[in-house]
Amino acid sequence: MSPSMIGMSFIVLGILLLLGKWVRVVTPHLQKLFIPSSLIGGFLALILGPQILGNLIEWSEYENTLLALLAGGIFPQDMLTVWAALPGLFINIIFATLFLGKKLPGIREIWNIAGPQVAFGQTIAWGQYVFGIMIAIFILTPFFDIDPVAGALIEIGFEGGHGTAAGMASTFEEVGFPEGADLSLGLATVGLLFSVILGIILLNYGVKTGKSVILQDPGEVILEKSEQAGIVGFDARESAGKITTRPESIEPLSLHFAYVGVAIGIGYIILQVLRLIEEFTWGRATGIYLLEHIPLFPLAMIGGIILELFLDKFDKYKTLDRNLMMRIQGLSLDILIASAIATLSLDVIGGNLMPFIILSVAGIVWNVAAFLLLGPRMIPTYWFERGIGDFGQSMGMTASGLLLMKIADPDNKSPALESFGYKQLMFEPVVGGGLFTAMSVPLIFNFGPVPVLILTTIIMLFWAAAGLLYFGRK
Repeated sequence: MSPSMIGMSFIVLGILLLLGKWVRVVTPHLQKLFIPSSLIGGFLALILGPQILGNLIEWSEYENTLLALLAGGIFPQDMLTVWAALPGLFINIIFATLFLGKKLPGIREIWNIAGPQVAFGQTIAWGQYVFGIMIAIFILTPFFDIDPVAGALIEIGFEGGHGTAAGMASTFEEVGFPEGADLSLGLATVGLLFSVILGIILLNYGVKTGKSVILQDPGEVILEKSEQAGIVGFDARESAGKITTRPESIEPLSLHFAYVGVAIGIGYIILQVLRLIEEFTWGRATGIYLLEHIPLFPLAMIGGIILELFLDKFDKYKTLDRNLMMRIQGLSLDILIASAIATLSLDVIGGNLMPFIILSVAGIVWNVAAFLLLGPRMIPTYWFERGIGDFGQSMGMTASGLLLMKIADPDNKSPALESFGYKQLMFEPVVGGGLFTAMSVPLIFNFGPVPVLILTTIIMLFWAAAGLLYFGRK
């Protein structure tokens, strides 16, 4: 493939992101749903690609006219090939940046401040495995002949989001369930949409029933028009980051990108060492290989934590700025979502439509039920404001949780935002794209769904008991 095609692929993707932003600005309904511009841009690419526009031309009476030139969509196949490779690359950047530049407190401090939300969030995440695997065992495999690893799709798609779903594509391929990547991306899209739709409904419900401590007027749930459009007002605009080095020595953004590369490199070394250990120990003795199916991105996150600890101790100039790192993360996430949706296989989802609907409904019902039934019993104070953030994250992604918390507590009068941030430090390394998320598919593939169901049930019950019996009684 020519370098010019690779460059053109990024240029066109940038145009699609810009079009997605323009569509959101001029479409009030999309603004009210807070749909990211990257998701809109990805769907524009999907519509104009071979799966929708191309098929419409083939099915129409224009197949013998000049329009037949669009039978493959408006994008060259080489461009689609480039886009298909981007999610697997950029997910490593996203996870490497998760903790770079973020102060890492001790476990005791995290537990004291965010313990209830840690227990609540972990319960929801492990419950997604429990119900997903049960559905796979009792419904999907016997009635639809779906691979049992589909039991992990709810957590990968809902809790993990588009990034994790795209990053797991190679793992699904290796275990012989390639359609899992498209199904999990579809679930991530459903989760993201319903996280906002149901979140707004729950916010209004909380206000009307008095469950919200901060919001007392149903009209407070509505954001300003500029906020709905995703535009920051002139007076509220903040710096995107600090210039920590003189540009003539090294551009600050280049330095931060280099830090990301080091973090990913550390993760790669860790992964290779772990695979060597597996090769010469239990792998050779039992023939069971788990780590060879684990993607790089959760280890890139560990690499980021190691690099952050090193810089915090030895970088006396404090050259790493958290806001700049967040901009790199945000750019990578936008590119990942747009390219992943643009290359989503509608044939896979259409061919597995009923299993897809069953998993979607099960995930939505569990998340809503956990928020309404477990939230007030596990989080002793400001349960609604704190729990709505975990609900948003468990359905869509971290940004969804932050959005719902901003609406529920616009002036940060409750400990919701602080607790949510601390909770992530004990949450993301394990589930929601963490180590167990990456291992869940290989575990089911090698040991079967029943042992993994037993394991996840025990862990879910542990966290539920911690929330109900320890934090809930405070």
